[in-house]
Amino acid sequence: MSATTSTAPLSLASPGTGVAALPRARITELLHLDTLRAASLAEIDAAAALQHRVDRKYLIPTSSAARLIAQLAATHHVLDIHGRRTTAYRTTYFDTPHLAAWRAHIQGRRRRWKVRTRLYAEDRLCRMEVKTKDGRGATVKHAHTVDADAYGRLERGTEAAAFVDGVLRDSGIDVTAADLAPAGEVCYLRAALADLEAGTRLTLDGALACHRDDRTAALDPGYVLVETKGTARPAPADRHLLGLGARPVSLSKYIVGLSLLVPGLPDNHVRRLARTRFHTGPRTETPRMARIGRNTFA
Repeated sequence: MSATTSTAPLSLASPGTGVAALPRARITELLHLDTLRAASLAEIDAAAALQHRVDRKYLIPTSSAARLIAQLAATHHVLDIHGRRTTAYRTTYFDTPHLAAWRAHIQGRRRRWKVRTRLYAEDRLCRMEVKTKDGRGATVKHAHTVDADAYGRLERGTEAAAFVDGVLRDSGIDVTAADLAPAGEVCYLRAALADLEAGTRLTLDGALACHRDDRTAALDPGYVLVETKGTARPAPADRHLLGLGARPVSLSKYIVGLSLLVPGLPDNHVRRLARTRFHTGPRTETPRMARIGRNTFA
């Protein structure tokens, strides 16, 4: 199976309204995104799609992120969709009743995997995605386009379920779509930058929160999560980040979110980082997906 599978090409609908307008304006202003040259989704996909890649993550103050963007302005473009330079992401992760995907990540298993459905909220684009690790430890992302109304669901007998089954089987993972149910939803605003000549890119995520049942785990609003996406060799963005005093961290939004929201999980691997940069509290928004029953993980 190829690294990326899609039943239809992604296309851009008219921009939505009322999606995180206040956080979006603040993030755009704080990071000075309007100072960057614009690039279309087609341009970035053509130059730096990077479905097979090495990810490096950094959790940094917004002030450092603004300095990083200033340093990259000469070489990088920002994704611009209908004049909008951030996109609201909503991602539902699927896992087994005993959280096999979560535990495989925490235990550092070679065959780690994630299954999720992702909605690009303003544009009503939705994909089923499966992320796996290859034999060299690189991340491979497989994607299958689905209808936006299917967001948050993985139903038996559908093309999406068959897609998930095929990717997991070909990756040597003994899990099927029938074993999976929604485990948590992660929401954030993302800005995407790319060096169109070098073929590398990075993303910056702010207003990040993980929801489960009636609780939320949210990133400190003074921080953003930066992910560089390239080859085994660090990109110029990584070198700039090191110069700003940042160091790579092992951080998965899903892993951190559930570590804080599911009582009793063995979260020593992420507890210190999670409890210093994230805070928990009552859920503050109505989810687009159905509520996840607590008894699922009893």
